Amino acid sequence: MPSTENSGSSSPLPSFGRSIWSFRREQVHSMEGNHDSSALGSDLEFFQQQVTERFQDLSSAGNDELLSIPWILKLLDAFLSTLEEFRVVLLKNKGEVSKPPLDRLIDDFFERSVKALDICNATRDGIEKIRLWQKHLDIVLCALDSQKRALTEGQFRRARKALTDLALLMLDDRDSGSVFSHRNRSFGRHNMKKDHHNHHRNQSSGHSRSLSWSVSHSWSAAKQLQSIATNLIPPRGNDIAATSGLAVPVFTMSFVLMFVLWAVVAAIPCQDRGLNVHFSVPRNFSWGAPLMSLLNRILEESKKREHRNSNGLLREIYQVESCTRHMTDLTDSVQFPLSEDQKMEVEQKVQEIALVCENFQKGLDPLERQVREVFRRIMNCRTEGHDILNRGKDLE
Repeated sequence: MPSTENSGSSSPLPSFGRSIWSFRREQVHSMEGNHDSSALGSDLEFFQQQVTERFQDLSSAGNDELLSIPWILKLLDAFLSTLEEFRVVLLKNKGEVSKPPLDRLIDDFFERSVKALDICNATRDGIEKIRLWQKHLDIVLCALDSQKRALTEGQFRRARKALTDLALLMLDDRDSGSVFSHRNRSFGRHNMKKDHHNHHRNQSSGHSRSLSWSVSHSWSAAKQLQSIATNLIPPRGNDIAATSGLAVPVFTMSFVLMFVLWAVVAAIPCQDRGLNVHFSVPRNFSWGAPLMSLLNRILEESKKREHRNSNGLLREIYQVESCTRHMTDLTDSVQFPLSEDQKMEVEQKVQEIALVCENFQKGLDPLERQVREVFRRIMNCRTEGHDILNRGKDLE
């Protein structure tokens, strides 16, 4: 489980909010004419400030907005903006990037970023699952559209079948969020997962990094997140001094990467998803407070009764589960001919489902495009960074 306690094992400087940059300014002012150092200090301070402001904005979201599709889009946009600014910092300091210990710290970040690519893949698969749920909801809407024709028993049977298929599909997808899911798939409902089975059968067995839009059958989102979080600790004072402060944005970018992926996996259906990833939010960074707030709120959401067996914490998923449950109860209880009260109740539930489908229609395509963009930008940043590291080593 993510920890809300500050990790003290790394012995960082006392406070990253002001002490690093005060320390940097003292160095700068003692070196007359060293404008490069002054510019670097300003760039690093600006980077930290931007990260803090973005997550303060994200943490200010109301309960109705948190973990919704628009909020996830905003989260990914914050990540992309932070990654671009991190890239600029590296490009401005090419001469320092290839020097120890910064070269090792940056290489560790790129190693984590490669692992992030599979989570992008799994997220895209989760979006496809939601699209399949939406198709079943569309069948329900079509069957129970009272504006086109009077409702009959045949239409209710069609709607009931779509709801039953959807419930079984969501149950199977929920199982796929567990390491035990692969046993369960041997027993029934395999016809609904035929395409998914063929998709996995075509993958090479045993690979751990796909760099494409699919993950291996044995892949685990929880284990991948834990691998990214392992040894992610604030830089020591001597590393900060040896890198002219550049160790700080490297750690910040690594932590933002890990936290954003953790939140995305919490929200969207993923293979063997889970929130029990061990990491500590550092309190001595200015962005630590808003991240801590988000961490606690997401964990509280996961503990709510309605989310305990959910496919994901995405707010729209809860709406699907709620609408499906209520509409199923209604289709099981109606009697023909329908009374006026029953007709009004059916129309109300149909409108609720229509609203959910509209949210998916508006949000899923932009969400998938944003996940693809995250994948692409991580790849480009990693390639560009390795080029800088290799050129620096060639010059030595």
